[in-house]
Amino acid sequence: MATEKTPRRKKKERSPRQTRRRLRRENNGLSYARARLRFLRVAPRKARLVIDQIRGRDLATAFELLEYSPRGAARPVRDLLKSAMHNADAEGLNVDQLYVSEAWVDGGPVMKRFMPRAMGRASRIHKRTSHITLVLREREED
Repeated sequence: MATEKTPRRKKKERSPRQTRRRLRRENNGLSYARARLRFLRVAPRKARLVIDQIRGRDLATAFELLEYSPRGAARPVRDLLKSAMHNADAEGLNVDQLYVSEAWVDGGPVMKRFMPRAMGRASRIHKRTSHITLVLREREED
């Protein structure tokens, strides 16, 4: 019985996740921690008002601002900040020196609903959703 050689396959490109893992091993961990909240049922315009208050602040100040903020998006953003803090702890970053280096809100899918109006008409209601991303980094000591 003759053995046939199988043709060699080209080596696949590494996926972004594999690349990140390899870089993390080489650099002894990441220098940042990220957390994302997707499909939050708050309009992006309203969520940006909350995010703009905490961008650039250290964790203690950001938590304090979010704790006493009357905005509806403050509570989910506070939970997201807590998640990012735990991600940073898992990455081996010093939690006492963390600050919100980047924070942004992207619009998610819009749910379209109809509301009955006068004289048999209907008007469209847009129920907007948000995708929020927070990035925490350690403060550089001068």
